[in-house]
Amino acid sequence: MPVSKKKNTTQVKKTVKADKIVIKSGRYSEVSRKTGETDIKIGLNIDGSGKHSIDTGIGFFDHMLSAFSKHGFFDMKCLVKGDLYVDGHHSVEDCGIVLGEAIKKAVGNKAGINRYGYFILPMDEVLVLCSLDLCDRPFLGFEYEYKVPMIGDLDTELVREFFYAVSYSAGMNLHFKVLSDGNAHHVTEAMFKAFAKALDMATGYDKRIDGVLSTKGAL
Repeated sequence: MPVSKKKNTTQVKKTVKADKIVIKSGRYSEVSRKTGETDIKIGLNIDGSGKHSIDTGIGFFDHMLSAFSKHGFFDMKCLVKGDLYVDGHHSVEDCGIVLGEAIKKAVGNKAGINRYGYFILPMDEVLVLCSLDLCDRPFLGFEYEYKVPMIGDLDTELVREFFYAVSYSAGMNLHFKVLSDGNAHHVTEAMFKAFAKALDMATGYDKRIDGVLSTKGAL
């Protein structure tokens, strides 16, 4: 289903330099969060083209966030400084919190957007479904159990923790279902790419929508 996007005139135009990329006008947000465990800064333009600058200190996680940016056409800068000498838990979970906040802030009042998004993404032997609703009622459905403890330097238990944090801080109803299982790298990459495609659909505009897409008149 093709998704059209139009300029949200209620948003302030910005230009933000992030290493080698420039994030320009559109639905853009910046969120920072600093604790005793992590220091995280994320800039996100949901009306972008997929440019990204990602540095979390966890190589495979960088790869997944880069795929999210590229396949969702989101311009994204993400810098994470965390206590990796402990493990990756705080860095990945807190990154999910900040990304969810950035998504919610960038989407704004949700007037005119599709609200719902879904995608079934194939990656070699793997097939993953992602469906979401930007409804301000957070929930994560995650129907998958990893059979390996690590993918590169990422603890596989943290994949669910990341998406749980994103869903709750964004106020997003988010579901994953692995329809065809296989290599853990393929499964995880398919999840991130399917999430990107579903979010791109949900944040897209439909000219038939007057206000927010709800019979209540509010989300």
